[in-house]
Amino acid sequence: MQQLLIFDSGVGGLSIFQEVIQQSPNVSCYYLSDNAYFPYGELDEQTLITRLTGLLDAFVKSHPVDMIVIACNSASTVALSSLRAHFCIPVVGVVPAIKPASLISQNNIIGLVATPATIERTYTRALIDEFASDKEVLKLGSTLLVKLAENKLTGKEVEQEALAAVFAPWLTLNPQPDTLVLGCTHFPLLKDEIARCFENGVNLVDSGEAIAKRVATLLPPFKSERLTTAVSYQAFYTLQDRQQLLLKSAFLNLGFESFLLYQYA
Repeated sequence: MQQLLIFDSGVGGLSIFQEVIQQSPNVSCYYLSDNAYFPYGELDEQTLITRLTGLLDAFVKSHPVDMIVIACNSASTVALSSLRAHFCIPVVGVVPAIKPASLISQNNIIGLVATPATIERTYTRALIDEFASDKEVLKLGSTLLVKLAENKLTGKEVEQEALAAVFAPWLTLNPQPDTLVLGCTHFPLLKDEIARCFENGVNLVDSGEAIAKRVATLLPPFKSERLTTAVSYQAFYTLQDRQQLLLKSAFLNLGFESFLLYQYA
């Protein structure tokens, strides 16, 4: 059985999980949320690299996997090269979808919304220089959207006014960006609410489909004789708190069999 680990600081990786299982239905998945250090967008680079390397190394020793997906833009833009050097299995990361956004924008104004740390990463600037140098790329950093996405999965209603306030700097522009890059895996969970902020319509672009295709390409070829057990999905978190209790039903509703504490220092 092919086994995948999807990793994030919170629940944003669920947007990647949903795309992956659509394209690779014969893959079992572990989901690990490092909520003890949530949100990653507020951590310095060395802290993030050290935490990721230690936590993931411990997890895969007790839960062997064929591939790791770092379903977090903040982590990917900082630690991907270090993790690939550390592990002997494929490590796939997510980065802001600047290239596809630049291909579909009609008015050449693109809005990149991500965590403040991702906005400022050298990697992000390099993506803009390479794929959107002929576009106007507006940047907006927000951790509030991350928290709103987490709250939405617990069943709380998303405050549309709070969401509109985040995008206020762009909503008063004429013309507005016609394409937004959702540069955090949490943000696709708020697609409907974000779209409602832009009365004239807007393209919303994220990395989910592209990452799922990459995963399907890199996984070992599926062989029916290897399918000795049914596909399973198991989720873990690193800190027991009230939020995780509220999130449990969301994971179970998505097909996960369990949502348990993974103890790591």
